[in-house]
Amino acid sequence: MEHKQAKELLDRYLEGKCTAEEINLVESWYLQETAHPAELQSEPDYDDLGKSIWKDIQDQNNSTKKLLPYYKWAAAAAVFLIIGFGVYRFIRPQVLPAHSTGDFARNDISPGGNKAFLTLADGRKIALDDAAKGKIAEQAGVTISKTADGQLLYSVSDAIKSNQQLSAKTAFNTIETPRGGQYQVNLPDGTKVWLNAGSVLRYPARFAVAKREVELQGEAYFEVAKRTFKENGKEKRLPFAVKTGLQEVEVLGTHFNINSYQEEGNIKTTLLEGSVAVKPLSGRISGTGKILKPGEQAVLKDGVIKTTGVDTEQVLAWKEGFFMFDNENLQNIMLQIARWYDVEVEFKDNNLKTKGYSGTVSRFTNVSQVLKKIELTGSVHFKIEGRRIVVMR
Repeated sequence: MEHKQAKELLDRYLEGKCTAEEINLVESWYLQETAHPAELQSEPDYDDLGKSIWKDIQDQNNSTKKLLPYYKWAAAAAVFLIIGFGVYRFIRPQVLPAHSTGDFARNDISPGGNKAFLTLADGRKIALDDAAKGKIAEQAGVTISKTADGQLLYSVSDAIKSNQQLSAKTAFNTIETPRGGQYQVNLPDGTKVWLNAGSVLRYPARFAVAKREVELQGEAYFEVAKRTFKENGKEKRLPFAVKTGLQEVEVLGTHFNINSYQEEGNIKTTLLEGSVAVKPLSGRISGTGKILKPGEQAVLKDGVIKTTGVDTEQVLAWKEGFFMFDNENLQNIMLQIARWYDVEVEFKDNNLKTKGYSGTVSRFTNVSQVLKKIELTGSVHFKIEGRRIVVMR
């Protein structure tokens, strides 16, 4: 019975049906085994191996700030069953094609990191990953600084806060993450924004009294700070708007994610908390705007806005340090890999682009580990040539 349970877990893993926790456990064991093939004996020391695996898993979870829930021991026991019953002899020959192992080792590519460029209103361009922590610049009564953990922070002086009048000319800043980069910026109003790779955010150094508006290209997660203003003696909530190509998202205070990469052909707005209105900015879009509820996503494609329920954990996986796919087609998967690892992708067979894959893997591993995970299906293989990934059967 125990052997049967172990095989069932392995089958679920290969089919992409394991929980995130089971995936972490199985992959940590597998990567450890494949990293040290010479150490494999016909009869391994299960106790020492189990302790080593569990330590690696705990270290990985601590580094990504993800904790396993109460059933972690059941999943761990299942992995130990796999080891104890020799299932590794079943899985290893199927996982990695011999031709790719050496290529991965020789040409592996490191993951992206905190990289961004800040362009100030006066034209100055600052590489934020090179900038020392502390004050970076000051403009129009606003101090821009870099925190110890690498975030960009805007601080508005008390004198400016008490002054309800702004100059006729508003100073705009732009923060841009390159391919292979991500960054977090805390805007002047206290709104927090996480930018994914290959994204651009344009915003004023100081927001207007009755209006907050930014422009986005690419992908970002927003935690909008709630702000109020007085109008005719009455206090009103200050709206926050994000313009992305053909649409505008307006909120009063909420958490949401926008994916507006041009190469993906659509704009996805996903609500995590609060309420947002997704509005068309062009007459080419049919219908009216959509009001989203938490857990819903609006997709603007071919001039039409449609809403649907989604798995928000999957949508925000990039922010939490993971690639998470649920029957995602390989073309979209490779777009994400290309942006994060700053590589080019070549498909030798275009029929592979539409194949669906499911699974979860850390974004902070070398690209070889992501490619190996996809190769588990046996239906596709990869070759790394410099900064180009070749996709083939």
